[in-house]
Parts: sequence; C-alpha cells; structure tokens
Amino acid sequence: MTINCKGTLFDLSSPKVMGILNITPDSFFDGGKYKNEVEILNQTEKMLLGGATFIDVGAYSSRPGAIHISEEQELQRIIPVINLLVKNFPEIVISVDTFRSKIAKETVENGVAIVNDISGGKMDDKMFETIAKLQVPYILMHMLGTPQNMQKDPIYKDVTQEIISFFAEQIHKLHQLKLNDIIIDVGFGFGKTVAHNFEILKNLDLFKSLDAPILAGISRKSMLYKTLDISAQEALNATTSANTIALLNGANILRVHDVKEAVEAVKIVNQVSF
Repeated sequence: MTINCKGTLFDLSSPKVMGILNITPDSFFDGGKYKNEVEILNQTEKMLLGGATFIDVGAYSSRPGAIHISEEQELQRIIPVINLLVKNFPEIVISVDTFRSKIAKETVENGVAIVNDISGGKMDDKMFETIAKLQVPYILMHMLGTPQNMQKDPIYKDVTQEIISFFAEQIHKLHQLKLNDIIIDVGFGFGKTVAHNFEILKNLDLFKSLDAPILAGISRKSMLYKTLDISAQEALNATTSANTIALLNGANILRVHDVKEAVEAVKIVNQVSF
C-alpha cells in the first residue's frame, strides 16, 4: 500500500505520522500559535525531528463554527509559508489542508505533495478534476455539511455504513478520472456526535473494505476532552489512547499535533502487529 509523493514512494503498510501546522488565528487547539517565520520553522523542525513523515499545512480553520475566509485570504496566508518550508526543508513532504481547487493547484505548483480536502470534493465542484490533472495523492474526508453548520444536530441511520457508501461513490468518481492515490479520512468531529465518533473508531477496520489507506485525525478533539471533562490542552493522553485504538483497527496515517508521542504509539503497536 504505497502513495507517490513527487516521485518518492511511501509505504503506508507501516503507519506514518502527519504533523499539523495550523497557520490560522482561530483553530481549536493551536490557533494563532505560529505567527511568524521563526515560530513556524521551529515547530516544523520539531515535528520533523520527532518523526513526522508528512507536514499538513492549513490556512482555513475548519473547527465547528469557524469564520469563513475568502480564497484570496487563504492564498495570502499559505503560499509564503509553503515557500518558507520548501526553502528551509528541501526534503519536506507537505500536505495542504484545503477544500478549494485553486488553493490546491497553486500550492502544488509551489511544492506541495498531497492535497487534504475536508469536504471530500463536496465544496468545490472543480476539485476532483483539478486533482486528477495534478496527479498528487488526495485525502478524501467525510464531512456532514460545512464547518459553519456541521455540528448542528448531525443525524445518521447508520453512521459507519453511510460514510462507507460516501467513500465508495467518491472513490469511483476519482478512479474514473484516473486518480489512484486516494487516502480516506472518516472525519472525526466533522458532522458527528461524540457517540458517532466512538462508533466509527470502534468500526474503523470496516473501512478497509474500500482498499484505500486510512487516515485518522483524532488529535485533541472534543470527542476526547468532552468525554473526560477536560480541555483540549489536557487531552494528550486521551489522544495517544485513541490513536492506539485507531492503529490497531487499521489506520495507516495519524494526523496529530504531538508528533513524538504519535510516533511512539506507532512503534509500540508495530511490536504486536501481525
């Protein structure tokens, strides 16, 4: 199970870690934390030294109720950061967190290797066509609604089966466009209740039927800290526990704020994998 990132093959049968670099002022955990070049470079270096294979850069906050920003604002935020990272870390493998095809195209042209779309192609009808032309790995995430309304009473008859059906339909469309490097992300916290999230985590191995690598993005999310009645800042231990469950249930990539701890979880799980 491999993906091709700018000519380099990455074997995802051994799980990898994707470090999160939010350059937004209002992300739920680290919004506004990395405001200048020194802070951005220091955090990126920390994640790479901690064992991150991929760095996921986002300039549009997708937390519940997030403020919508224009395409131009997103570009102005993200292009200078992409250029900064590529200049200072020539071997870096960058994923861009965007649902807009224009942002995807321009960032790939500036050195991005992976496109991570929280909308799974639902918020920009040119996204699939654009990704197919770019021929870069595409992270297809499930979200009910938009970041502005996704947590307003999400309802499913069978959350696991409905998300599997969504993926099957979208993967078919992408295959028709000759795109093969597709990674699925069930979208923990994106239009799901806490109960939905834990049901998906429990059933994560069922998504293997789609024959695509699985990304788990559970890091410090509300499903964890609400369950424990703590804050996101206190949810590192809960994150490691959830990441371990995800790995045991078939996750191929962990998308996290805390790289070192996630890499350690991967190493421990690898000792009992069979």
